[in-house]
Amino acid sequence: QVRLVESGGGSVQAGGTVRLSCAVSGYRWDSYCITWFRQAPGKEREGVAAIGGDDSQFYIGSVKGRFSISRDNAKNTVYLDMNNLQPEDTAMYFCAVSSSVLNVKNIPPVALFETWGQGTQVTVSS
Repeated sequence: QVRLVESGGGSVQAGGTVRLSCAVSGYRWDSYCITWFRQAPGKEREGVAAIGGDDSQFYIGSVKGRFSISRDNAKNTVYLDMNNLQPEDTAMYFCAVSSSVLNVKNIPPVALFETWGQGTQVTVSS
């Protein structure tokens, strides 16, 4: 059974740093795409950063230069390092896995993601 577990969320002040982790278990593919999504109250879910099966990366414009996605294959964990956080980054953050995306040049369509985590809350105060 595939399972994704996010951790690392919390409350920080503007300008602060948070590292999110997405631990993947039960996955039968050697390489996979993980994307971090976020959803704020009253807003649509948006993809934030993706790392492909070939370790290619994509970031949306609002986080480029502030967020960094990486993976540790030995630990089956993908990280999202978020720097210079702003109140508009406040949201529930989810990771999702896709076995069909190798190279990322944008945020893959939601339909391609097979399993999602339960989410972790990030709150940024001004």
